[in-house]
Amino acid sequence: MWLATALLILAVGGCAGAPERPSLMRQALAGLSDRAVQLVMKNPAWTRPTTDVVVLLPPPQIDTSLGIDSHRFHENLTRALLAQQQGPQVLDWTPVLAETDTPDNQWLLECELVSDGPRLTLSDRDLLPYRLTLSLRRPGEEAPRWQQRINGAIDVTAL
Repeated sequence: MWLATALLILAVGGCAGAPERPSLMRQALAGLSDRAVQLVMKNPAWTRPTTDVVVLLPPPQIDTSLGIDSHRFHENLTRALLAQQQGPQVLDWTPVLAETDTPDNQWLLECELVSDGPRLTLSDRDLLPYRLTLSLRRPGEEAPRWQQRINGAIDVTAL
């Protein structure tokens, strides 16, 4: 009996001590979010110190054919922004915020992720081409003051 108890303790302890491996989906979304944030931080539209900026982040617009959950991508993008040393503050944006006067340090970061071609079949995996469009604008303005596009392909096995 004591042998069974010892083995159970070792098994539970081994499971608890093993580091969690991020899923392929998490890795793919984290990588895409990191690339997006690097572009935003490289040449921002704002002229004040980034630590004084508040980025308002609405839910991203995602083409359903990509099979990416909007909430998951939004969460990864938020984490990537918050992980920046000397980065901006980040708030979830809702349409209600558009009805109020916004301080001049607030910027709306809009993301649109769409399919950009047919599925590419390789010998060991399938890839889905995508285009991610990032736009920074002041709340209340229609035209973006800054816009960048990222083209790439997502490994379908990660989805």
